[in-house]
Amino acid sequence: MGTSWNIHAVDPPAGCADAVRQMLSGIIDQMSNWEADSVVTRFNSAPVGGWMTLPPEMLTVLRAGLDMAALSDGAFDPAIGRMVDHWGFGPLPGASSGPCYSERAPWRCVEIGQDRARRIADVTLDFSGIAKGFAVDMLADLLRRSGVADFLVEIGGELRGEGIKPGMQPWWVDVEAPPGLIVPTLRIALCGLSVATSGDYRRFRIEEEKRLSHSIDPATGRPIPADVASVTVLHESAMMADAWATAITVAGPEKGMALATREGLAARLVRRDGDRGIEYMTPALAAMLD
Repeated sequence: MGTSWNIHAVDPPAGCADAVRQMLSGIIDQMSNWEADSVVTRFNSAPVGGWMTLPPEMLTVLRAGLDMAALSDGAFDPAIGRMVDHWGFGPLPGASSGPCYSERAPWRCVEIGQDRARRIADVTLDFSGIAKGFAVDMLADLLRRSGVADFLVEIGGELRGEGIKPGMQPWWVDVEAPPGLIVPTLRIALCGLSVATSGDYRRFRIEEEKRLSHSIDPATGRPIPADVASVTVLHESAMMADAWATAITVAGPEKGMALATREGLAARLVRRDGDRGIEYMTPALAAMLD
């Protein structure tokens, strides 16, 4: 996934680390666009209109991605691979010579059956905004099935904590602040809870003195405006926290926070204002912090 992972586990059984690595390898084999023979790469290169049987894990992520696209009015879209590549943020080289616009929302060009899916137009799947969270959920489930009750799982900044750490303290997490911005520290005790943060400071490039974010707006085919510095979402599911953080980031401060409030999400958005960060918080998050 192009990132690192960490697990802090209390009294893990023998062989736990190997089981974790095996599970992560399986997820990468299914959902990494950077692997030439992964399932998602083969799906994206299959003939348009042809059905392809998919493994259950990938179907779970695809279904969740399509559901999220519908809930977010397309702000989250699991089929924007062509757009991501066009702007040079995917595994294939792209040229940012203009928008990569599609009259039909990419996610609407993917159909799914009981154990299979197909593309009905030349779009490609990209699970970058949801797969890390799914992997966190899978690892958490693996640890629970292995008898581990107290742990903190982290993949690329997406986290889930359960139980307590030695010393009877909860798993305290400080949400990463966008570099160079002055914002209040958001400290969270993760206990049966996941947190995901989407930020424009992790993957971007400067072009003609403008910051180009890796987050692409499916409605325009362009990188989102450089005003949303980060979005943090707390959720029982790391996969959903991951996807919602992406959706709110793309939707922007007004629409994104209205969407988060409508869905009852615990979320924080930080908008750039020079070297200062302006903080927006949903009622659900404010209630949790009281």
